[in-house]
Amino acid sequence: MNIEHRMKGREGISSFDWEFNYKRLPLTEDDLKSPTKPFKSPVMAGGYFAISTKWFWELGGYDEGLDIWGGEQYELSFKIWQCHGQLVDAPCSRVGHIYRCKYIPFPNPGVGDFISRNYRRVAEVWMDEYKKHLYKRRPALETADEGDLTKQKAVRERLKCKSFDWFMKEIAFDQEYFYPAIEPPDGANGELKNLAAKKCVDTGYEGTGSKLKLEKCKSEDSSVRGEQDFRFSFWEDIRPKGRNLCFDVAQNQPKASITLFACHGMKGNQHFKYQPKNKQLIHVLTSLCLDCDSSTGEVFMNPCSPNSESQKWEWGNLYENILTEWELKKEKKGKKN
Repeated sequence: MNIEHRMKGREGISSFDWEFNYKRLPLTEDDLKSPTKPFKSPVMAGGYFAISTKWFWELGGYDEGLDIWGGEQYELSFKIWQCHGQLVDAPCSRVGHIYRCKYIPFPNPGVGDFISRNYRRVAEVWMDEYKKHLYKRRPALETADEGDLTKQKAVRERLKCKSFDWFMKEIAFDQEYFYPAIEPPDGANGELKNLAAKKCVDTGYEGTGSKLKLEKCKSEDSSVRGEQDFRFSFWEDIRPKGRNLCFDVAQNQPKASITLFACHGMKGNQHFKYQPKNKQLIHVLTSLCLDCDSSTGEVFMNPCSPNSESQKWEWGNLYENILTEWELKKEKKGKKN
């Protein structure tokens, strides 16, 4: 086993999405000015942290009603901020975390779905009206038995803790730009039609790892049975309607493949821009354009050429005002309203 010290980059601000998945957000402009300066984070990963013993017990410690694992990092993070504390990432700290070589499952404590129970306990005590956004995405939480919350609610009352609305506006103020509680409308949706081939992108209802193809457009031929209804979502990714799969480009080369991959909302391989004026779909990371071969039905990425007819694509529904709003919102990232 090698346990030498290794420098790890500043990965970003710790946060979460509205399914309670742990996420990282880009550092703000102020945080980037000094690579060694500690920076505030709305939440922590939970596996390793340092806290004053006195302060930890003033906060009531961990919620003893949380079983096994799951939710404890959010419970303590919300509690720290809302009850007048601060949580920071320290880039120059030295912390070791040794994982098990082989996963050994914990015994179930007899409460069934303990993850849902844990999350509901956190939401009911700390998230106020925002809990509905979590419940909407995880319906099992609506009926989970949270148990007795008297002790936890007493901690919040005793310490005169602030509201979750305060937390979202003052501490997690960047959240809405990356993981909004209410998903904004699409920038475009419907069929994605190639103007040269006069055919549409189709997934064939295939799954992860499958490639796209060109087929006759369903709007013009009712006998076509493929999947051609797509969304250009707020995350600037392209996904089949009703499925959590996105167009993903992993190579930067001519005729690069486009495959379906689980949507992650972190842009990168799944980040696209649509230019209404020249009708090109650009993959931001590689600067390649969506292209096709009408004779073979292949769909791929190629170096952009403004005069290439095979790189011109038209959405069934395009909302240019929403695309403009996305650009304006980017200017506000990293700044409190």
